[in-house]
Amino acid sequence: MTLDTEKLSVIADEVRKAGAFAFQRQADVRRTFKKDGSVLTDVDMAISHSIVSKIRTLFPGAAVVSEEEETGTERDAEWTFILDPIDGTDVYSQGLPSFAVSLGVLDSNREPVGAYIAAPRFGIGTEEMFVRMDPGKTPLLNGKEIKIQGDKDTVNEVTTGSKAFKYFDFSSFTGKFRIFGSTIIHMLSPVVFSSIEASLTFSCYAWDIASSHAVLKSVGMDSVYADLEPLVYDDDFLYRKHPLRAPLYSGSEKGREALIKMLPPL
Repeated sequence: MTLDTEKLSVIADEVRKAGAFAFQRQADVRRTFKKDGSVLTDVDMAISHSIVSKIRTLFPGAAVVSEEEETGTERDAEWTFILDPIDGTDVYSQGLPSFAVSLGVLDSNREPVGAYIAAPRFGIGTEEMFVRMDPGKTPLLNGKEIKIQGDKDTVNEVTTGSKAFKYFDFSSFTGKFRIFGSTIIHMLSPVVFSSIEASLTFSCYAWDIASSHAVLKSVGMDSVYADLEPLVYDDDFLYRKHPLRAPLYSGSEKGREALIKMLPPL
């Protein structure tokens, strides 16, 4: 089964509208906390319900994984949608601009092949950054084909999370770090920003990764563990909602190898 392009356009519009809705609500959002201490807002829940419902209507045979609600475990589905209603909820709830609505798509082999990412306050020379990549298609940034700029094999500038010091040995790294507060944006950065070559990811879940991972793979990059083993979307990662087994290194092949040497895991 292929995914109908017109229906995917509806999904893309839904994700983009969700980003605009989050932007509209940001000034008065209600901030609460989950049992694990992570931040949750009423906007997360509203977006999750809306997008999950739309996917169920348009693609009733597909599996859906959402951070904020239980959606079933259709393990043999031909397509799997992975939703993070707001990636970067903490920074979002504090009024910062670096958050994103993220929807990734896996194929029947559980390979990441599709991405819909709305970052309504994090554009490049514009207010919005919207990424659309239908399965099997070229990734688009604000409607235009993404073209990689800069040397991604020589790593000088890296995006990562604010607690990276707990996971990596920084003693041999002399470059720069950028911390935005959204794993989706961190992983996407080597693709969309010319001066950022790679990213480090840790202690995250499938919804924090899937969409940007799909875009990385589409342009010849990837995400691997320090032992060079690839990231696998198995049942534990998808349906039991386990976190990454170890930190991830994302970028070009040479960039990943260099980064692993410069920033080995602790």
